[in-house]
Formats: sequence, C-alpha cells, structure tokens
Amino acid sequence: MGLSWQQGPLASRGVGTFLTATPLPERLLFAEPLRRRMRVQFRGQWIADSEDVVLLHEPGHYPVAFFPRTDVRADALEPTGRTTQHRELGETAWFTVTASGESAERAAWQHTGLPDHAGLLADRVAFAWRKMDAFYEEDERILGHAADAYHRIDVRSTTRHLVVRHGEKVIADTHTPTVLYESGFAPRWYVDRDDVALDALSPLEGQTFCPYKGLASYYSVDGVDHAAWSYENAFTEVERVDTLLSFEPDLLEIYLDDVRQELAPGQLVVAHGIDRALDPDELKARTRPAD
Repeated sequence: MGLSWQQGPLASRGVGTFLTATPLPERLLFAEPLRRRMRVQFRGQWIADSEDVVLLHEPGHYPVAFFPRTDVRADALEPTGRTTQHRELGETAWFTVTASGESAERAAWQHTGLPDHAGLLADRVAFAWRKMDAFYEEDERILGHAADAYHRIDVRSTTRHLVVRHGEKVIADTHTPTVLYESGFAPRWYVDRDDVALDALSPLEGQTFCPYKGLASYYSVDGVDHAAWSYENAFTEVERVDTLLSFEPDLLEIYLDDVRQELAPGQLVVAHGIDRALDPDELKARTRPAD
C-alpha cells in the first residue's frame, strides 16, 4: 500500500525483494518533491500554502508533507520548547499551531538536527494531519494522509467463475466478477448484488474509511460477522466497484475457477499513530474550501 506503508518496497513487511548483491539497510527513508500545490487550513485560516512541498516516506508511516518555513505563516507556529530525537533524522523541535485565537499543541514539527545527507528536509515543517482542519491540493481536500503517488488501484472486469460458500450454502455465484488490484495487496474480488444471496447478509454498525476508495460498510454473512463489505458511495476513481460486495477468504470459502482462495499475508490494515487514525469523520468536509 504505497511506497513505505503496509507491504510497500520500503515497508518493514514488503512482499517484494531488492535484487542486490549486498543487503540494504534495515530502514530506508525516501524524500522527494511533491510537485503539487498543497495548503493547510486551521480554524478557518490558511496557515501554509506551497508549491515546494517535500514528501517524506518512512517505513511504517503514511507519506508526510514538509512545507518550507517561508511558506508557513510566521504567526501560526509557536515553539513549545520540547524536542525529541528521531532515529535517523536527529533532533526534532515541536510547535503549537495557532490561528483565530485557537491553538493545537504539538501539532507541527521540524527536524532541526538533520544529518548532511538529509538536507532536503532542512528548514521545513510538517503538520499533524488529524490536528489540522484540512489539507488541500489546489482546491480539493485530501483525506487521510498526503497522497502517495506509489499507491495505485486498477479495476478490471473478468469472466472467471467465482463462488462464495459458507458450509453447504452458496452465498455468491458469478461469471462476471470485478477484480480490484491495489498496491501491496492481493486481488480483491467484487460481486454484483444480483449474484449474491442477499438474504444471508445482515448489515453491521460501523464503517471504516479508505483515503483511496471511500467508506466501507460491513455485513454479517450467515452469522459470520465482517465477512463481507461494500463501498456504497465509492470515490470516482473506483466507482466501478460501487455497491458491489466483496468477501473475506479467511471467514468464508471463496473459489476462483474451482481453486480455493486464501487470505494473503499482510492483508489486514493496521491503523496506528498520529496520522493514521482514519475514520468516517474525514468525509464530512470533503468540499471546496472557503476563500
């Protein structure tokens, strides 16, 4: 899922292999120009606006956007006096972010003790995603985390035979499934509701949010909780799976052309950390910003 998260090539659980004669370091950090205008909004104020953002990819983290200090409102940052130590990037100074008379503590940071080889991040500030009101690329809100250019989703039609069973009961049977390929993940198979025994499904409370696909709703299948899910208002980029149903191969029996499917290693998304607490609230302000 992207360059450094989940099973990406720079992640700790990457599924690929670098073909090198000598082993790579245990952790590799990668920084690159974003080449997109990015803005940060806090309490109704633009506190950062830059076309010179650098994106940092760090193992186990979503990408983090770093803004030049010159593109951040000087009155928005108040030093806290607190510093921490980053294992590769050295001393880190923390800031309180202030606008419109309100503030958020430890909501921004700057690596102030950078080694020479990490000079690309010098004099740059990053903002805690969940402590800001919103991040934008141009006038469109970006949800969840800075967009990862290495995260890709492709949706394909197929005529392969897909059957979903629970015990002796057929839950789904189709020759026209839709397969979703997502960076770092095994294929996920989606089925039109006309090919599903809907009487076996019961909706469950609670949704999860994917910054690339939208809100996922979950179902109990023949009494097995969270055995199926659906994006019922899928983002435009993946609208071909909108309202289709997908099933968990570790909870149900899924056969593709008579071959039993198994849950591939690393398929479960683990949310943790300051910019990873993704939830449906992220969707509430997916609108154009106020001027």
